[in-house]
Amino acid sequence: MSDTPTLAADSARQPVASQEPFQVRPIGGRIGAEVRGVALSADLDDAAIGAINQALLEHKVLFFRGQSHLDDAAQEAFAARFGETVAHPTVPSLASGSRLLELDSKHGTRANSWHTDVTFVDAYPKISILRGVVIPPAGGDTVWANTAAAYANLPPPLRALADTLWALHSNAYDYAATRHVADTESEREYRKQFTSTLYETEHPVVRVHPETGERTLVLGHFVQRFVGLSQRDSDRLVELFHDHVTRLENTVRWRWTQGDVAIWDNRATQHYAVADYGDAHRVVRRATVHGDVPVSIDGRTSRIVRQETRTA
Repeated sequence: MSDTPTLAADSARQPVASQEPFQVRPIGGRIGAEVRGVALSADLDDAAIGAINQALLEHKVLFFRGQSHLDDAAQEAFAARFGETVAHPTVPSLASGSRLLELDSKHGTRANSWHTDVTFVDAYPKISILRGVVIPPAGGDTVWANTAAAYANLPPPLRALADTLWALHSNAYDYAATRHVADTESEREYRKQFTSTLYETEHPVVRVHPETGERTLVLGHFVQRFVGLSQRDSDRLVELFHDHVTRLENTVRWRWTQGDVAIWDNRATQHYAVADYGDAHRVVRRATVHGDVPVSIDGRTSRIVRQETRTA
């Protein structure tokens, strides 16, 4: 159901309500498509939800402009059409009774490193749905990478190695590893909340996608080390695989406008929110859909190693 490529991701920052019929227009060669002609809602019929899900499986991340009609409740209700919605395991939701996670730059929530959402638990989300609420006048784009394409394009010896590896993921990852400026108090408080319960989970580096059968790489900044390898060897291999995941050929970049919605397959992608907007305000809200426990190519499943509530 793909159409011809469009340059919509680089258009002026003004949301436009589309009057076109439902169209899926690829943006990148390996990942990303803009969907036009649909107003997202829990009231969409099963055929429309099925078409969106099929496009998501093909393109890994979908973009919808002009969705300002959505409020928090409507966003969460729409997400529920794809499965059970879940709250973040450690960070409080936006409001009582809600499962939405708010990412507000004023509160230190800038996800500016490559990651797959919540891989420190075993059944991490299958789908994330992000809505642009407050968008900076410039900057604040998000970039996604296709981890299925990354695996498929690994040199055969590296694919064979990845097939055998398992990695320990934890929410107590090293925030300082890629930072070049001092932490703010709000960032320190956010990280304290983020690690209020400490999780450690072992995942296969290569999982079999439960809907497409593709093999995808399970990596990102929650990886601590590879099971059975030293920290030194792990660090070198993580960097090597990471470079393949984030090759420009595997990525797509979205320039947000207020009211945009991005939906991505969290089982087949990594993403990075670019923190290039200085002191400007940026707020996005995320609904997540419960996932399944990854299965390795030899049929083994991920397992939680540690779950420990920290005391103040």
